[in-house]
Amino acid sequence: MADSDGEYHADDGSDDEFGNHQVTSSSRHETRSRNRPDKSKKPNRKGVKAAWEDIQRSWDTVIEDADGTIAGIIEGRAEAEKRARLLKDTTPLQRGIIRHLVLVLDMSFAMLEKDMLPSRYELAMAYASQFVREYFEQNPISQLAVIGMRDGVAIRISDMSGNPTDHIEKLQGWVKQDPQGNPSLQNALEMCRGALFHTPSHGTREVVIVYGALMSSDPGDIHETITSLINDRIRVSIVGLAAQVAICEELCSKTNGGDKSGYNIALHEDHFKELLLAVTTPPVTRTQEQSNASLLMMGFPSRTLASGDSIHYCACHNRPSREGYDCTRCGSRVCRLPTECPGCGLTLILSTHLARSYHHLFPLRNWVEVSWAKAKQSKACYSCLTPFPDAPDSNKNKDKAKDKGKDKEGKESTGKEKSTVSTLRSSVKGLSESSRYACEVCGNHFCIDCDLFAHEVLHNCPGCQSDTRGRQPQQQNGNGEANGEANGNGAMEIDS
Repeated sequence: MADSDGEYHADDGSDDEFGNHQVTSSSRHETRSRNRPDKSKKPNRKGVKAAWEDIQRSWDTVIEDADGTIAGIIEGRAEAEKRARLLKDTTPLQRGIIRHLVLVLDMSFAMLEKDMLPSRYELAMAYASQFVREYFEQNPISQLAVIGMRDGVAIRISDMSGNPTDHIEKLQGWVKQDPQGNPSLQNALEMCRGALFHTPSHGTREVVIVYGALMSSDPGDIHETITSLINDRIRVSIVGLAAQVAICEELCSKTNGGDKSGYNIALHEDHFKELLLAVTTPPVTRTQEQSNASLLMMGFPSRTLASGDSIHYCACHNRPSREGYDCTRCGSRVCRLPTECPGCGLTLILSTHLARSYHHLFPLRNWVEVSWAKAKQSKACYSCLTPFPDAPDSNKNKDKAKDKGKDKEGKESTGKEKSTVSTLRSSVKGLSESSRYACEVCGNHFCIDCDLFAHEVLHNCPGCQSDTRGRQPQQQNGNGEANGEANGNGAMEIDS
């Protein structure tokens, strides 16, 4: 069947190659003109910008201060990043403070990519060590195990235990080994299920996977493994380093009761660290069995020292040691806490471990921003005594208003030149324009560093914990009450 538009041949072709089929230049132009769309039929795009026409460059937003430096804008952005980490939901919820978690690391060929410097594998191993430290700092009476995926199988890096030193030492042994092979989600999940299904019902069963590949080499049907995880009440969360994978989203959704928030993709290095460390917060209790109150037997041993020159062996590692902790039930000596007694299986912890796990149930409320109108109440941080910036004087503002319109060269001012830092503070949510943050209970003002330290490390307000109930009120907060006298007794309120 002949072509209605005729044949088109390249200009560089020879006569012998094409034979008698020669097309003149006019016919070529006619053919192209017939195929060319009519510009009059294009939709009206007046006022509509293309994606490449509206580019937002980071260096365009950097504005110099009055003194010609950018120190103010840098400090403002750093404070905005700190404040963004604190604006979390502080609603008290029932959480499982005794956790049993398995960390699964992808060690396949996909982790050799260098889109995250120095490479995905090196960054994941470094963040895994930080995750172990932070996990036991926030959950001192919990258990952890580490598993790797490489060569299509699952590798047990460290067994389930409550000693962070053991996990970090085992991870350091794998840092210098190059990743290779394909990952296998099914093999890793089956190994996780074998390590978690026998754990006691009063604790949570969780799996966290750092996944960098876009495929999985599974020996069987992974949907059967997902069904087994649901029956064993095991929750799965995934931090992806590449694009989204459908099976990962289905896995997280089905094992978390339809909640898809357990599957996240890291955009850059800092986001990867943020997503991984967010898992250190205990999950909310959902099932009715875990909501019922139950008693758990624990031992609180005291530290003992061997008398004279004698040396004892710890029952947990079979190593000689002069100091340790004796089990309150069977008398076996262990060298570190928290742990389970090797002789009788009793959970051995210190009272401080239990207290540190308690703050997840009643988190410290977010502190509120202080406006310039209330900033005159404080000149320095209540906790660290760092001086605050002085509040603007209203009389000076009136004098400046009289001289408005003239700069050094005598030109009229437009009034649009505002402070760079104040402009940034007003545009960022939760950032105080006066660099002050107040506790709603005691009314004291704190700096951003103390705000970060109190919410992420102390989990208590220094102003509420200081005993000021017997002192005379010196400062008034926004509600007309003295500092330390809020709510009648100065104690911190607990949301009911």
